[in-house]
Amino acid sequence: MSVIEDNIREIRGNIAEAATKSGRSPSEIRLMAVTKTVDDDRILEAIGAGVDIMGENYIQEAKRKIEKMDVDVKWHMIGHLQSNKAKYAVRLFDMVHSVDRISLAAELDKRSASAGRVTNILVEVNVSGEESKNGVGLNEAINLVREVSLFDNLSIRGLMTMPPWFDDPEDARPYFVALRELRDKIIVEDMKGVEMRELSMGMSGDYGVAVEEGATIVRIGTAIFGARVY
Repeated sequence: MSVIEDNIREIRGNIAEAATKSGRSPSEIRLMAVTKTVDDDRILEAIGAGVDIMGENYIQEAKRKIEKMDVDVKWHMIGHLQSNKAKYAVRLFDMVHSVDRISLAAELDKRSASAGRVTNILVEVNVSGEESKNGVGLNEAINLVREVSLFDNLSIRGLMTMPPWFDDPEDARPYFVALRELRDKIIVEDMKGVEMRELSMGMSGDYGVAVEEGATIVRIGTAIFGARVY
């Protein structure tokens, strides 16, 4: 068994433990392999070990990998997306996690209509309010969801966030709680076409805490593939 396979098995065990601890079924949580700068052979190892969602940050890198590898997995866009790249995103990705402004949503809707499809999206929320992070502010998020819900060619499936980095993952817990509570508020509003199924939160250092607080997708790069070499 390879190092990558060992890592994935350990991560799945940790996810199951965190889910059980919080009274959830491990089957509720999906593991995404974050493949930015990861070479194709190592990605294929992860796929061989059962990971079926790949998260990419850049359009050009994703396009090359998707076309070259031609494997039966889901590809999700998790990086900041410029509006002028929306036409590529709607054709390449099964879900876009990083919708954080109405102008991007409008462009994705227009390009999705041209492609004859409905694009699944998550609204990215900057729970921490850090200027260095993308995402709509916590207080503006419900209004953005309400506006985006009016587009016919976008399907809002949930929310995404990235908390500050901490040495102790427990320090990230309040940010995960805040996203879950925001999700619950949106559910109460019962907006047409909005399904709050997904909470995309938790990365290599804090995914256990994220699962305990309701994550349905955890985005794991380093813990699967090791430290990135740029």
